[in-house]
Amino acid sequence: MNETLENLSRERLAALVEAYAKNAIALDGVWFQAAERDAGMDAAMRYDCEAWERFGLTEARRLKKLLGLGARPGLDGLAAALPLRFQSVANECTVRREDDAVIYRIETCRVQQARKDKGLAYHPCKQVGEVEHPSFARGIDERLACTCLSCHPDVTDDTCSCAWRFTLKA
Repeated sequence: MNETLENLSRERLAALVEAYAKNAIALDGVWFQAAERDAGMDAAMRYDCEAWERFGLTEARRLKKLLGLGARPGLDGLAAALPLRFQSVANECTVRREDDAVIYRIETCRVQQARKDKGLAYHPCKQVGEVEHPSFARGIDERLACTCLSCHPDVTDDTCSCAWRFTLKA
């Protein structure tokens, strides 16, 4: 079979996008485990934070361009972009628009579920999330701010893997 992107059906393209998203998460996990093994957890977390801060901006800028969002699309632009993040495609996520905020929830996280299935402790990902999510938001609109509502190890809502609140700075 000699398929190319141009001749894939809509369903096959959607499956390919999902496979790429899952592969990206797997790559991140394999990379992190190697860094942790070689340099220890603290160093691996520092490297991870730096990588995710840079990646968040890159991912946001590419989605912003793809969606044709204006220079400062605010919360509506963020709400349009969040469901298309590779994390959103690979994980079970919800995006809810409120009057003055956007709530982004990763309902079921592939990374945390894999760790649970292996009998491992949950990954303390809040530190990375506090870099990644604000970085993504700034890539959509520099006026956006992000607050963690719940994330390992500081879980305040056990109905999801993590939750984040985005607002527009005054």
